[in-house]
Amino acid sequence: MSGYKFGKEIKAMIPPTLFFLFALYVIALLRHLMLESASIDIASNVSIVIAALILGKTVVLADLIPIVNRYHHMPLTHNIVWKTALYMVVALLIHYAEMLYHAWGEAGGGFVAANQLLWQELVWPHLLATQIMMLILLAMYCTAHELIRYLGKERVKKIFFGPVED
Repeated sequence: MSGYKFGKEIKAMIPPTLFFLFALYVIALLRHLMLESASIDIASNVSIVIAALILGKTVVLADLIPIVNRYHHMPLTHNIVWKTALYMVVALLIHYAEMLYHAWGEAGGGFVAANQLLWQELVWPHLLATQIMMLILLAMYCTAHELIRYLGKERVKKIFFGPVED
């Protein structure tokens, strides 16, 4: 029975993980282009895959929390905006933690020194561009997720991949 549950969880993780894998690669590419570098190194690839797996599992777990599905009985826009805002706050915190981790290594001191260095070296246009792109991608994900929840997986498959009906 536990194998069935594990398989069901893995299956539920696949769509958000693939979406976030794509989204994080797009954001990484944009970051590198803003920094006038066209290559993405191996360490960046590994961190993107790990982050996508974490985000995929986080979304599956978040859907089990009642406050995340607070507006499921209202028009879809309510739940889309609500979930996008929640996921955006989490994404911003994760992004900040990632930047803080890198600053911590450079600062050589503690948490306070890393924060000071991060705020001194923060490039606001790059941060804002990254967050705007993440907001757009999260809104797309939440919209697709809510439409699939409302219409049903089979109907959405038929709309996108099935025979066209007049």
